[in-house]
Amino acid sequence: MRIFFFLLLLVNLAFFAWAYLGAGRASDEPQLMEQQLNPHEIRLLSPEQVAKLAAERAKQAAEHPKPPPKALVAACLELGGFNPGDVAQVQKALEPLGLGSRLGQRRAEEIASYWVFMPPLRNRQAANNKAAELRKLGVEDFFIVQEDPKLRFAISLGVFKTEEAANARLADLRKKGVRTARVGPKETSVQKVYFSVREVPDALAAKLDELRQSYAGTELRDCPAEEKRAAK
Repeated sequence: MRIFFFLLLLVNLAFFAWAYLGAGRASDEPQLMEQQLNPHEIRLLSPEQVAKLAAERAKQAAEHPKPPPKALVAACLELGGFNPGDVAQVQKALEPLGLGSRLGQRRAEEIASYWVFMPPLRNRQAANNKAAELRKLGVEDFFIVQEDPKLRFAISLGVFKTEEAANARLADLRKKGVRTARVGPKETSVQKVYFSVREVPDALAAKLDELRQSYAGTELRDCPAEEKRAAK
């Protein structure tokens, strides 16, 4: 009898706990759902309202545009080295860029190891005739060798520090119709001309590189340390 009484008591307590806690959760759930959804705050926009909102945002974007990304600017770039005979033509090509005081120039004596040349001709008249043919083909940067007895009346078409640069010059001459030129070793001192340009944005760097491609053996690079110090 006593056992039955305790079992009945436990059942009643369990029922009471379930009824109390379950009812509490049940009463809270609608409130939680209402707080999550907020159905009274949801509004469906008409197509006209959507179009108006889009127009307002477009207007705001037009009135407050984002600033364009800042172009990268190189402190100083150097274009060269050109043969002295090309300097006037390069200066003319640089004029439309309006570089003004940002443009500098230096000359340097360099040891070259390769040259592009035409073998010695039989006499001065033959060399002069060959020179006239070159001018007709649009080749202006050359000279007739006279001092060296072994190479007298040969025609030099460019002297370069590397064989790669000399071959590039030869390929350019081939395109112009020069057929008898060749590349060979030549240890000699030559003068080269370099143009330095300060404060170079990307667009200007692209134009300078385009000009470089017109002259075999030249390059566009950072200015030497002394040029950079002068640019500051």
